Amino acid sequence: MAMERWEPFRNLVDIQDEVNRMLDTFVGRPMAGATAQARTWLPAIEMHETKDDLVLKVELPGVNEKDVAVSITGDLLTIKGERRGDDATKDRKFLRVERVYGQFERLIQLPMAVQADKVRAAYRDGMLEITLPKAEELKPREIKIDIQ
Repeated sequence: MAMERWEPFRNLVDIQDEVNRMLDTFVGRPMAGATAQARTWLPAIEMHETKDDLVLKVELPGVNEKDVAVSITGDLLTIKGERRGDDATKDRKFLRVERVYGQFERLIQLPMAVQADKVRAAYRDGMLEITLPKAEELKPREIKIDIQ
């Protein structure tokens, strides 16, 4: 009878690889072995609030500002766009491709009511900044108390 060595963490690596694959697929990062055409990407966002505004910063490296559209409907902000590949690459034989090209769409549920008619967006150096003024009823208001 042959003895088999007991390895308590043998399957842990397989489980970790599967979890990483699932998370990579969810957030749009490239999967090992996937072709560039099969992958999708979602630009990373950062959201914070100030006293008067809700501010979103969206990373869009390599995206032309003409290829980006921002819209708002109720409490849902939509950012659509496309990162185009270089047309001069058609005659090249790629050995490795980690960058992802193509269309993207981010739907962001806003955590508070905003004034949709006063939303501003600015694009600079691959960074889109969207400023959404908070609805008037959400802004803190100072109330004076009369002392008699």
